[in-house]
Amino acid sequence: MPEKPEVWTVGRLLQWTARWFGERGVEGGRLAAELLLARAMNCRKIELYTRYEAEPTAEQRAAFRELVRQAGDHAPIAYLLGSREFFSLDFIVTPAVLVPRPETEALVQRAIEICRQKPDRTWRILDMGTGSGCIAIAIAKYASNTTLVATDVSADVLAVAALNSERHALNGRLQFIQADCTALPGDAVPAGGFDLVVTNPPYIADAVWAKLPPNIRDHEPKVALTPPSGDGLEMYRRLAAEAPAVLAPAGRLLAEIGHDQHDAVVQLFTSTGRWEYAGSHRDPTDPYDRVVEFVLRT
Repeated sequence: MPEKPEVWTVGRLLQWTARWFGERGVEGGRLAAELLLARAMNCRKIELYTRYEAEPTAEQRAAFRELVRQAGDHAPIAYLLGSREFFSLDFIVTPAVLVPRPETEALVQRAIEICRQKPDRTWRILDMGTGSGCIAIAIAKYASNTTLVATDVSADVLAVAALNSERHALNGRLQFIQADCTALPGDAVPAGGFDLVVTNPPYIADAVWAKLPPNIRDHEPKVALTPPSGDGLEMYRRLAAEAPAVLAPAGRLLAEIGHDQHDAVVQLFTSTGRWEYAGSHRDPTDPYDRVVEFVLRT
């Protein structure tokens, strides 16, 4: 009797792919396999759990194989899917922008807390180096008493951020401007200055970047990860010197930092005599302080 042809059911595809991803060191493992198969089958991930014995079509298997091949070359899963969740919101991501990460949510959470402490006023916020726009958009969505300007040096990056702003219907509360750090056109700075600057700047030193996992090092934009100086601190030096020009008196600055940069960044800001250190913040599940907060001295 002729042998039965192999049947690649949903369950078998997931089992094989999860094992192969584990051998290749692919981010996400089983979850990545489920997300990619759901994309190939044009269904929700949860639907796979009731279809383990179903056999995807030849076209669906071909689409899945291509996604798995790219993931095996360490392409970020978020790029393959074209989206990533951040602060319970869905964001478009492309290889032009960094993939939003959970540690950055501590920055958004602290900004929202500050704005909610005085709900009767409008907070004017600058998001420097906006990338996908995830920080500015999450703040705008959860703190309705805000208006924001978001900057980036790249027009391609700002195009992605604008798509995300449209997706989340911010009704004109968020303006995107191509600019380097805080070098804004005069008419982009509100009268009296911004009340708050938020930023997740490039902060990875060259020596650290070289040791990053390949899905980050070989695929995400290096310019958004490492500053030109090589030591990881250049953007903090610039912010400490330049941000006072666009901040209101007693305005605040929140910046994400690397897990081992707290003392160095605090020293950079406070040594200028312009800033008062107001504390650090972290997600409860994170062992490291990820956000530093400063107040501009008056």
